[in-house]
Amino acid sequence: MPLDWYETPAMAYFLFVAPSGPDTPQVPYEVVAGVAIEDRDVWNLAQALGEAELHHFGRHLVGERTLTSARRLLKRKVFRQASQMPPIASEERRTLARKCLDAGASAGRREMTALAQAKLAFAGDALDLAARFRCRFIASIVGRQAPRPGPGALRKDYAYLFERFFYLVDDLKPSPLGLVVCAERHGRQRARLVEQMTRYFRGTGRGRQRGTLVLPEPLIASGELAGVVSLAGMVAYLTSWAFRTRELTEPARRELTSLKEQVRGLRYRAVREMGDNPNFVVWGFAVVPDVRMREDREAG
Repeated sequence: MPLDWYETPAMAYFLFVAPSGPDTPQVPYEVVAGVAIEDRDVWNLAQALGEAELHHFGRHLVGERTLTSARRLLKRKVFRQASQMPPIASEERRTLARKCLDAGASAGRREMTALAQAKLAFAGDALDLAARFRCRFIASIVGRQAPRPGPGALRKDYAYLFERFFYLVDDLKPSPLGLVVCAERHGRQRARLVEQMTRYFRGTGRGRQRGTLVLPEPLIASGELAGVVSLAGMVAYLTSWAFRTRELTEPARRELTSLKEQVRGLRYRAVREMGDNPNFVVWGFAVVPDVRMREDREAG
């Protein structure tokens, strides 16, 4: 008797990757994050994110993805604008948000408030959809003062990101193929990802071994799939500005707390055999105090 579709093993697992944004002195931590999702759920999630855009903004934002970038959605100004008036009912908010998008700088105060409230509601719904489609988040977190390697060297934050993705794929039996996906735009970011994947999967022993389960070159997302890359960017942004542990001591933005908790709940967690410990816990979020690999540290 044939198995139900949702009971069959995944043939592929995708990791949509995005950074937290420009590495400027104002950014608490440099983060590269990934949204891991089974092949069967990728298109459903992409379509659901598009439907969420339509629900909150009154129209799709294909071709205007910068409007749903994490910085545009969640910067402090959005929270100030959203709170300058009482909450607007969903249907009216959608109508006013669309008017604001169409009017641009000439939009009125109520329209701008509605758009800000719609942005925050969309962000929460996007993370809810990630949970609904069984996504898992992984991320590498780097402080502003962390030592960096020279140009062209393998960075430990990317090595940790690829390692966690390998663990996730390897946990599944039979193990599916792991595929890394990045945005069609932002050529510099894509070039860095390609370079780091090449150095890890072809230039290190562990990388070559793990390349048996993870394709060593990234795929490019376009159209509706770009919305899943934007979701990864949101995870990176929230991790940078709000996710904190004992090692992460920079002030967090309190207004992001509820969204940050949604991210925290979807972190990937692995139990691996490490040395003499058969139940060593590896979290999908890695704090990287020094981005240099061991050989670069020793050379320095």
